[in-house]
Amino acid sequence: MNTGLIGRKLGMTRVFAEDGTAVPVTVIEAGPCRVVQVRQQEVQLGFGNKKPARATRAELGHAKKAGLETAPQVVRCFPLGAAAPQPGDTVTVGIFAPGDLVKVTGRSKGRGFQGVVHRYGIGGGPASHGNTRHRKPGSIGPGTDPSRVIKGKKMPGHMGDERHTELGLRVVRVDADRNLLFVRGAVPGAKNGIVMVAKQGGRSRYA
Repeated sequence: MNTGLIGRKLGMTRVFAEDGTAVPVTVIEAGPCRVVQVRQQEVQLGFGNKKPARATRAELGHAKKAGLETAPQVVRCFPLGAAAPQPGDTVTVGIFAPGDLVKVTGRSKGRGFQGVVHRYGIGGGPASHGNTRHRKPGSIGPGTDPSRVIKGKKMPGHMGDERHTELGLRVVRVDADRNLLFVRGAVPGAKNGIVMVAKQGGRSRYA
């Protein structure tokens, strides 16, 4: 059995538990994914379909070898489970069940070039009248020793648009008819962003 799926983040909503509690969930269109290749310790899955005119000959040949008519739009690899699937098989959202602990990997929203107050949440400078250092980083390094800026210093720069994995998320509901997965909490990325949902082997520091 496979341990994960490729999906698309549709957005957030809420569902109600049996006791009437509102549970915030992220809705993910997970799969169906076709098995493109099976390696020694991992399986390669494909999600979506590329237009033939936009696919390279290498991509078309790789898909044809697995018995697929079109090249997948997104290809990702997951660790193999107990039973290895065969190329051409279809993996659906049915591999998950309510209560499963999962981790979701996506690409965070890009925020462009930002200062240290927004990027790292530092306090900034004095807010008094006449001051000109409200949101500036202040001193970035001692002048005598080491006479340079230390590596890793928190500075203004590009924020977001990074690969991020959210751990300790729990599956609340599985809609196999519509290939939907309802996961408690927020996952990285914007609406319609590509995400990877994988079963979490054990408990994390979050859950």
